[in-house]
Amino acid sequence: MHQQLIMNITDLFTPQSKVDFYTKIFDTLDLSSFPDYVNSSSSGPDGFSRHALFRAFMVMKCEKFSEITQLQEYLFNNQIIAHSCGFDITRKLPSYWTYRRFIKNTAHKWFAAVMQSQVKMLVSLGFIDGSFVSLDSTSIEANTSKNNSKSFDKTRFDKSVQPKSDKDCRLGVRTASNAYNEKNYEFYWGYKNHILVDAVSGLPIAEITTTANVTDGEIAIPLLKDTRSWISLEETFFIADKGYDFRDIYNFVRDELNGHCFIPLNQRSSKKNRKTLSCGNILCDAGLAMHKDGRQYLKSYIKQKYCCPFRTSKDDSLCPCKHPKYFNGRKNRGCVKYASIGSDYRASINRDSEYFKSIYALRTESERYNSRWKNLNTDKASVRSIAAIENLNTIGHICLLALAIAAVKSGKTSCLKSLRNFKKSA
Repeated sequence: MHQQLIMNITDLFTPQSKVDFYTKIFDTLDLSSFPDYVNSSSSGPDGFSRHALFRAFMVMKCEKFSEITQLQEYLFNNQIIAHSCGFDITRKLPSYWTYRRFIKNTAHKWFAAVMQSQVKMLVSLGFIDGSFVSLDSTSIEANTSKNNSKSFDKTRFDKSVQPKSDKDCRLGVRTASNAYNEKNYEFYWGYKNHILVDAVSGLPIAEITTTANVTDGEIAIPLLKDTRSWISLEETFFIADKGYDFRDIYNFVRDELNGHCFIPLNQRSSKKNRKTLSCGNILCDAGLAMHKDGRQYLKSYIKQKYCCPFRTSKDDSLCPCKHPKYFNGRKNRGCVKYASIGSDYRASINRDSEYFKSIYALRTESERYNSRWKNLNTDKASVRSIAAIENLNTIGHICLLALAIAAVKSGKTSCLKSLRNFKKSA
């Protein structure tokens, strides 16, 4: 009777639409593999259901809170939501330290298992099939004063001076765009979340959190290997930006997944910008077409040699720019340049074709999803360990997958990617 009275009072403070929203979101979760109570001598029992704590952090992300204290206050003022999470509201709700212990000490594999079950559900519903996948990463700033743009610390971006507040974060760099000549970049201390997205539906399939110093190319193959162990990526079209332009990635997608890569070339060397004729011959420093002079066949590319057009001439006045190597005193005079001609799968892709451009255009789904995910206040960490950050990151993905499942089951597919619209219609 006392509990029913409390429920009637709390109904006055929380809109029914908000209660219905969280009821639908929580109904999409399969927590059967997530341990509800774990007796651990290292962390000690906290007396609260871990399923309830899990749902509480779902509320934190759905309400776009950045701090645990905001979640704590919200559940205190909306106890019917706390009841929906699974807490006994006739007792005291969890403390800040209880939430913090849960998100830091719970093994990440349990959160990953929940996310995988959601992806499999969306596969069965026909919204994810893995035929077109896009991989991209997004930066996460660590909770440290070194990321403050107004800081006067002279060692702010000295990678040898680790921030005292977060021993796990590392120094990384991010650019404003993917342009080849992008010069607008900045350093930051923190992490990266690498997200594999279904490029048709714009929904996440898999993700992994690393420190900021890990390059995108390093993580692609391990993430694809792990993902294909529980979902089919056979004959997939792999789409990614120039940060993933590595031969090993191309060969893995072709040989292991029987798929195709849609990745633009990364102009890593200034030699790529030198002038050439339409037939491919290199122009020398004086603007003259150089002659081919043999080639060397290597494992994955051909090294083509180009020589001076006057290499056998004895006339010292023929070189327009008076290049020093033209007066080398040798039988074959003048400068020599080399060009690499790819002979592998990476080099065989026609990136100027309309087919390549049309498939590569699907990569924008990664950017759109990253924007939605960061809108949950995930791009700036409020906790200070990689264990807590990767758990919070995964919960953010779980929230957006739960939204998609709830929207499909409710017949509101127009709200599939809009948290705000689904809240209004719930």
